[in-house]
Amino acid sequence: VNKHNLLAIMRSFSLLQEAIVPYIPTLIGQLTHKLLLVSKNPSKPHFNHYLFESLCLSVRITCKANPATVSSFEEALFPVFTEILQNDVQEFLPYVFQVMSLLLEIHSNSIPSSYMALFPHLLQPALWERTGNIPPLVRLLQAYLEKGGATIAASAADKIPGLLGVFQKLIASKANDHQGFYLLNSIIEHMPPESITQYRKQIFILLFQRLQSSKTTKFIKSFLVFVNLYSVKYGAIALQEIFDSIQPKMFGMVLEKIIIPEVQKVSGPVEKKICAVGITKVLTECPAMMDTEYTKLWTPLLQALIGLFELPEDDSIPDDEHFIDIEDTPGYQTAFSQLAFAGKKEHDPIGDAVGNPKILLAQSLHKLSTACPGRVPSMLSTSLNAEALQYLQGYLQAATVQLV
Repeated sequence: VNKHNLLAIMRSFSLLQEAIVPYIPTLIGQLTHKLLLVSKNPSKPHFNHYLFESLCLSVRITCKANPATVSSFEEALFPVFTEILQNDVQEFLPYVFQVMSLLLEIHSNSIPSSYMALFPHLLQPALWERTGNIPPLVRLLQAYLEKGGATIAASAADKIPGLLGVFQKLIASKANDHQGFYLLNSIIEHMPPESITQYRKQIFILLFQRLQSSKTTKFIKSFLVFVNLYSVKYGAIALQEIFDSIQPKMFGMVLEKIIIPEVQKVSGPVEKKICAVGITKVLTECPAMMDTEYTKLWTPLLQALIGLFELPEDDSIPDDEHFIDIEDTPGYQTAFSQLAFAGKKEHDPIGDAVGNPKILLAQSLHKLSTACPGRVPSMLSTSLNAEALQYLQGYLQAATVQLV
């Protein structure tokens, strides 16, 4: 098998799709054997890349036809992967992590013991020192959390500090902080709440330390998504309480200095949806917003949310942030080799629970106004600007509700 043969195999796979399913076990045997050989001396980068692409394509085609066949791939590949991990074949590790992610993502909501056996190895600090490992390793840990959050909490709770140690390392880096947030968001979304209760305050403190030491646009955008995901997952009261437990009135400072002025910078439909739902909860499910010194921030926050819905995204980046990534990665390191056939679908943590966030806002404001009649209309009429008010009337009409 050479590079050209592999390209021919991949073209055939792509064209024939399910017609080749019966032959894949034979092909996998040959590809796995080849993988074991080249892992002893990985000197041909293009060949190696196509070899892993062929494996991914085989997995995709076969498991699309029959998801249960994922276990036969794991039986064939795990011994080789284990050897690659044990021998620390650096060139192959990013590929192995991507193929493992692809396999694990195919499982329904459970995690096989073979993966759990490897879990502690994935947290070893040495693996995270290499830049090329970071994106595929984060994705793999996200797959572990999605499929096995409860299993980790039950049988590997002693590894949670290690998982949070990875998050801490990543958010300290301007180049990799977004990867740290991917990991943190998966922890918040998939770990049973009680398993991380004792760590939550420390997570927020670490984020504040980074905000104080170097506040970049990229970090702020990720921070906004995290804060709002926390509001969606644990509720607006929990969000307000955790901020104010770190320092009195801190929740107000975060609203005033970060959420209200910066939310227009959030990009991506899923990220915007998370922020919209999280802010809606703060506006309508947090008593402190209605009857404390935070009340003065209620209308500016609503104004910012309507801006997120209706105004163009603010994609400006300060002049001093254009060269961050270069200074942050000293020396030459192997770049991350993305496998085309190991691609991952975008994940929406809110999913179908909220179809249209504008309708949700209208319904939530209606509910709030019936709980305290007269308050909401008076707050709107005194300080919401005319254009925003007009948009809001449109949401209320579309939701067929009124404010009282």
